Amino acid sequence: MTLTRRTILKAIAAAPVAAVAGGVLAPAGAHAATLDAGQFTLAGRSSNRYGQFADLTAGLATRLTKADVSTVLADATRSADPLTSAPSTAEAFRTGFAWDTADQAVDYWIPQGVTTSADAYGNGLYPAGGSNKVVLVSWYFETDPDADGVDEYTLDKGLRLTLVDYDDASAPRYRHVLLVEPVTTGTSEHSFSPVRKHAGGIMWYGDLLYVVDTYKGLRVFDLSTMFKVATAEKDVCGLHTDGQYYGYGYQYVLPQSHAYDNAGTYLRYTTIGLDRASNPDSLVISEYSSSGTVSYTDGAFIGTGAGTVTTPKVVRWNLDYTDRHLASLSAVEAVSVSQQKIQGVVSRGTEHYLSVSNGPSGTGTLRTLTSGAPAASTVCDLAVGCEDLSYHSSGASGWAYDESVIWNVSEYPDKRYVYAVRADGS
Repeated sequence: MTLTRRTILKAIAAAPVAAVAGGVLAPAGAHAATLDAGQFTLAGRSSNRYGQFADLTAGLATRLTKADVSTVLADATRSADPLTSAPSTAEAFRTGFAWDTADQAVDYWIPQGVTTSADAYGNGLYPAGGSNKVVLVSWYFETDPDADGVDEYTLDKGLRLTLVDYDDASAPRYRHVLLVEPVTTGTSEHSFSPVRKHAGGIMWYGDLLYVVDTYKGLRVFDLSTMFKVATAEKDVCGLHTDGQYYGYGYQYVLPQSHAYDNAGTYLRYTTIGLDRASNPDSLVISEYSSSGTVSYTDGAFIGTGAGTVTTPKVVRWNLDYTDRHLASLSAVEAVSVSQQKIQGVVSRGTEHYLSVSNGPSGTGTLRTLTSGAPAASTVCDLAVGCEDLSYHSSGASGWAYDESVIWNVSEYPDKRYVYAVRADGS
């Protein structure tokens, strides 16, 4: 996360709750306390103010050519640079890549979330019964990259998703897709709008992509239903006056298919991770704070608890593998984590892995914490600007790794990497 939109998104109390060393909470300062999980609830939503997501998407399908992950991968237009050694300050390196020159340097698109086809299906291959090895990365559009209070780019283009073909790790190829919300126009024609959020974390489960909505909850996108659109208009999103559909110059758009809105105690939906070690499978959410405390005073939050200041949390919801949605709208586990600058989370049962950032020049850290334990421990260093995490079990046989790895993405221009480290830090 950068200091521009992040500053707006993170209404954080100023006082830290533990000793700080080098800009990151000292290892002995982080601990977890068990909380009442029942206070954290979500409300499922299959519609927006324009109608049912399914009906809106069906309307688009009458006007546009449908596409899926395999379609986009076959149409990949950019080449990534494979990494042969650990990027930046990262340790325990296993594999990874860097973006092409343009995506390394662009200042208005900021990478944030990461997930892989090892999240989507247990064998690591997509689709079910297929053979693609895929990495997904989310980016948000920053209108004020230099954080001077003046927008260098007046049109916020929302969120994009990058689909990376990782079948050949020595020659990854990728393509960007625009995330959109289906709507209707004033004349009742089917269209779509950009999703102007932060996308600090993403999780792939079956065909569904979960994207965190910081103040509100979760947005869900069905990766089996994308659409091909025209590309001539770089500043138009949706149905244009010429009768064509555009996605800010991107060839493909991915419409939202569902939502889960926060319905209980306030929670900052900063990042998300899948846990395949739990029974049933589950997702976990964690919260970012610059100081080690989270303040819910911003009016954009939905839920209950305005004005409270709390320690960041890791909160878990069970998943239903039959339809890939939540099995229950009530959380089943919640722990407080007195750790500042949490950018990513993945869990393996009661063991929680956290990525902890340290500014645009400081070393990132992968830490692990057991629910109820008195202290966290450091697994290994991560790259500068570390963000979201994704756990990739050695049981994902399609990838043939001897050990489990954890994927991470880094955000700063010219320091942007997508890479996996060995989960044991060795």
